Amino acid sequence: MKIHDILQPASVRSVASISSKKRLFQELAELASTSHGLPQNTVFEALQERENLGPTGVGQGVALPHARLDTLDKVVAVFIRLDKPVDFDAADRQPVDLFFCLLAPKDAGVEHLKALALVSRTLRQQQICAKLRANDDPGTVFAILTDAENSKAA
Repeated sequence: MKIHDILQPASVRSVASISSKKRLFQELAELASTSHGLPQNTVFEALQERENLGPTGVGQGVALPHARLDTLDKVVAVFIRLDKPVDFDAADRQPVDLFFCLLAPKDAGVEHLKALALVSRTLRQQQICAKLRANDDPGTVFAILTDAENSKAA
């Protein structure tokens, strides 16, 4: 699995600021709806429900919100980059500005875990995160995310 298998250029958005975690989930759900045709309210509720189990902010300004949905037949993703970080109850208590959201079928199992591992490995690279933070054009952000795995493999 590669990032370009789960993320499309239309699934990437740069946003100036968001006031809360709830508002961020609304933005992620809207993006999933417009780019993947998913029911916005269902995505929002699934993200909220998953977050109630424990925060998905992994640290260093990165969060990996994720949820499982009955309506999916494959893992898909959306990505939001914020100009102004938001408090997200991250593991290191730092605000978050990079959100890679994974949505998986209810019975995805291994595919969901592979996607989480892939995204986690990619966003643990400080140089990738620095490039993402330095660019607000969604096309450029998409290229950085999808080129990260190619440059690492080369």
